[in-house]
Amino acid sequence: MNEHKYMKRLYKPREFSRLLGDLMSSAGATRGLKGDERISKPFQERIMMAVTEVNGCRYCSYFHTRVALNAGMDRAEIKRVLEGDFRDAPQEELAALYFAQYYAESAGAPDEEALRCLTEQYGERRSAAILAYIRAIMIGNAWGNMLDSLRRRLTGNGCKEVSLVDEIGVIFGPILMIPTILVRRIFTGKANIHSKTARAKSK
Repeated sequence: MNEHKYMKRLYKPREFSRLLGDLMSSAGATRGLKGDERISKPFQERIMMAVTEVNGCRYCSYFHTRVALNAGMDRAEIKRVLEGDFRDAPQEELAALYFAQYYAESAGAPDEEALRCLTEQYGERRSAAILAYIRAIMIGNAWGNMLDSLRRRLTGNGCKEVSLVDEIGVIFGPILMIPTILVRRIFTGKANIHSKTARAKSK
């Protein structure tokens, strides 16, 4: 197998930290959904594989192929989804799958119009859950690709797009990134509260 094709997208530590922050902001979005709000397991897997097709993480491709098979998807459909072909997907899932592709293509920075369209199509709670699944697999893809990049470097075939420091920063970075993001949000939240209070007093 030609491993180089799996190195489509590499995210450096600063980009990875942004993706991690986005995922943390989606915490809890997939819980408590009822009835039509729920995202079925096959739908979840199609979302995950749609993103993975763009980012090209072979570890995520392998893992989610197994999960999708257990969820009842057949191998032919899985293969097509991993090639960016959604012909077998239910019609109502297509907007989410194409958005997932676009989200990955934009390196996790979709424009406001695309986000608005997703919300109009699926509602606030369901679109938030879809976004959470997309953000989760973005982290998996980014981490897996950097692990592959490091593995190639150790065999004397390193990728010129990133450095050894970048690879180590992404692979071990979450240990420091997560507390840093949490602290930053605590202080940002306090700053916002003080700002609102000051504006209220000035009126």
